[in-house]
Amino acid sequence: MVSPATLQANRPPDVKEVHILWITAGLSCDGDSISVTGATLPSIEDVMLGAIPGLPKVHLHNPVLAVEVGDDFLKPFHDAAEGNLDPFVLVLEGSLPNEEIKDEGYWAAMGTDKATGQPITTCEWIDRLAPKAWGVIAAGTCATYGGIHAMAGNPTGAMGLADYLGWGFRTKAGLPIVNVPGCPVQPDNMMETLLYLLYQAAGLAPVIPLDDQLRPTWLFGKTVHEGCDRAGYYEQADFGYEYGTPKCMVKIGCWGPVVNCNVTKRGWMDGIGGCPNVGGICIACTMPGFPDKFMPFMDEPPGARVSGSLINWYGRMIRALRGFTNRTANEEPAWRHPRPELTTGYRPRHYGPAR
Repeated sequence: MVSPATLQANRPPDVKEVHILWITAGLSCDGDSISVTGATLPSIEDVMLGAIPGLPKVHLHNPVLAVEVGDDFLKPFHDAAEGNLDPFVLVLEGSLPNEEIKDEGYWAAMGTDKATGQPITTCEWIDRLAPKAWGVIAAGTCATYGGIHAMAGNPTGAMGLADYLGWGFRTKAGLPIVNVPGCPVQPDNMMETLLYLLYQAAGLAPVIPLDDQLRPTWLFGKTVHEGCDRAGYYEQADFGYEYGTPKCMVKIGCWGPVVNCNVTKRGWMDGIGGCPNVGGICIACTMPGFPDKFMPFMDEPPGARVSGSLINWYGRMIRALRGFTNRTANEEPAWRHPRPELTTGYRPRHYGPAR
């Protein structure tokens, strides 16, 4: 990881403005940009309008959210590629196709190269911008690990940003790529990560902590199961067998016990929603092996068959014992009554035995 000294040495002096160059021209559905519009902690409006203390002024260049079009929209990207826009954070949405495996044409591009008259491929934009960026973020599972487009049998050779640039890639500031997976990305996860990097650029935050898959540790350090309201049902081997059940759903395909994601704790928008929170299963969309390692969806995961069988005897016993304790705890003590005798066990010191 990057040392604080290295980061400080590479921090632009007196950062007053930061540009965010957000490319959606990977193989994607623009779902991550749309998701981010629902963020509340912080909202994209608060970041852009300077409502958060300590942040430099932020300029966002995202084709889904921009009012500019054509050459006006692309100008900051060309300026950054030429070294005339500093500092900036590069955000990629969508997976990167392998442009080396075909004889003609291109898989994905954004804008036209004025010198050649040809489309500028997304990979070429990454080549031009990533080495000059202060920070680089892969937004969503397609950008982080390839996602749906990179599944077995795909014709494009699609991959995530770290696969393309190399997992040891470092930005101009010495930072690794920051992966924020999700299909789409959970809005507050993305905005909180972006906020962290903006504070870092301003010298107001330590080096961002990442796990070995380059995910922010405070967001992806726990599993779906650990934050799920249904986890207690699993422990008691009390499983549901239909969608919408309040019980544990591993028997109908939920991968929550082994998936790194915080949606059960964070919800989706303003603390509300999130797949298992509303009766849906976790299909592991934040994981590097998604989707191939988690198909077929809706079937009980192989590991759940083993662990479910092992927990059956233990869980049923625990459930029975807790049920017994629950019933006894739901009864008042016998000495609470209106009869003339006192049966609480109280014995006065000076007045003899109670009658």
